Amino acid sequence: MKDKILLIYPPSPVMNREDRCQQPTDDLVVIPPLPPTDLLYMAAIANEAGLDPIIKDYSIGAKTQDDLKADLLLFNPRYVVLNIASTTLLSDTLALKSIKEISKDIITVAKGAHFNIFDVKTLEDYPELDMVIRGEVEETLSEILNNVPKENIKGLTYRNGNEIIQNERRPFIENLDKLPYPFRECIDNSIYTRPDTNEVQAVIKVSRGCPYHCFFCLATPVSGSKVRTRSPENILGEIKECYEKYNIKNFIFWSDLFNLDNEWVNELCNKIINSGMKITFSTNTRADSANLDTVKLMKKAGCSLVSIGIESGSQFMLDKIGKKITKQQIENTVKLFKKNKIKVYGYYVLGLPWENEETYKETMDFAKKLNTEYVSFYTATALIGTKFYDYVKENDLGELNFDMPYYYPSIRTHYLSKERVFEMHKNAVKSYYTRPRYILSMLFKIRSFREFYNYFKAGLRVLFRK
Repeated sequence: MKDKILLIYPPSPVMNREDRCQQPTDDLVVIPPLPPTDLLYMAAIANEAGLDPIIKDYSIGAKTQDDLKADLLLFNPRYVVLNIASTTLLSDTLALKSIKEISKDIITVAKGAHFNIFDVKTLEDYPELDMVIRGEVEETLSEILNNVPKENIKGLTYRNGNEIIQNERRPFIENLDKLPYPFRECIDNSIYTRPDTNEVQAVIKVSRGCPYHCFFCLATPVSGSKVRTRSPENILGEIKECYEKYNIKNFIFWSDLFNLDNEWVNELCNKIINSGMKITFSTNTRADSANLDTVKLMKKAGCSLVSIGIESGSQFMLDKIGKKITKQQIENTVKLFKKNKIKVYGYYVLGLPWENEETYKETMDFAKKLNTEYVSFYTATALIGTKFYDYVKENDLGELNFDMPYYYPSIRTHYLSKERVFEMHKNAVKSYYTRPRYILSMLFKIRSFREFYNYFKAGLRVLFRK
């Protein structure tokens, strides 16, 4: 009988736990829970190593430690791998005690961006944790499961009796094509749907890495400054598997930066078009790298939405956070996608250290001028490993609070209290989504009763959120 490995999101608040993007879904209006793609990759690695992988997302459906304990008794795993986020560290680590209460022989392994900085400290603080993986997990986990001596495994920090050993850093994976496809048979894919149509949606990770290293973002610390793309053929193979095996036709092409290389984007889009598969996908883009020919090709291949990290409507703020972009470039790009009937999702961050009343007003005026179909106004969260985190420590901007990341501010600014930033956040969401211009424009774009119903529900959340 094969050894079992249980890969989990612990019983904690519902979060999208991609390492660079540790965001809750309950407090945000149009952010759906995403499939646990990192666990699916690890399940594929475990399957290749001859183990029987089981995935449990205990954050979905308000599961508890008792549910975890029941599964531990049922499955009797040799390993439990936990995705632990900085923002939910205290609740996530409760699972460690539950695991060791069932059996001290279960090997506990944790992964997450938190351990790029606090690997040793976490092992010191939580004796129930046996080892943590720093950086990209796939090769490190493969070596653990294939019984490579721990002292020879790069990217691993582990407990050896009373001593904690930190091995050397593992280089980033250069050839992403050599990774197996995510092991989607381990989950109920129907749980993870588009927020507008409720159709099943999969996440396909098409690249890793970002060269821009923005002030508040974990993308570069987590995935490096070099953009590593999968080949279009390899991506198409995963799309085809989802399409034929799981009847999934809606995708998020997840990347730190999708359109840095328009030639690669064009090749991928052409392969999708020539495959004959009718899919829809959303992805992200920078506002200074889109061009008309590529946008038209993206639309033809099935692109229905792009997300753009606009961050602020103040050029002063954009310059301070190292965005390396202008408001005019943002405006031109939004117009380009809209003209080609691709919806735009604008991301804004309120409450960065230099935020004041004037920059907030500039952001709201700019957001309403752009009038993108969707927006998220995040409150600034100084995630561990970012330049923002270091700046907060150096400038004494308050005790970091991760209780409600991206919703309630983690710090004050140089000019505003946390309470004022939170008021700005609440007012921003309501004043944007309740405008008559916005409501009318969205009503004209609705194509089904299901879409109308989902928009209606989202509207109620905006009106009555506390």
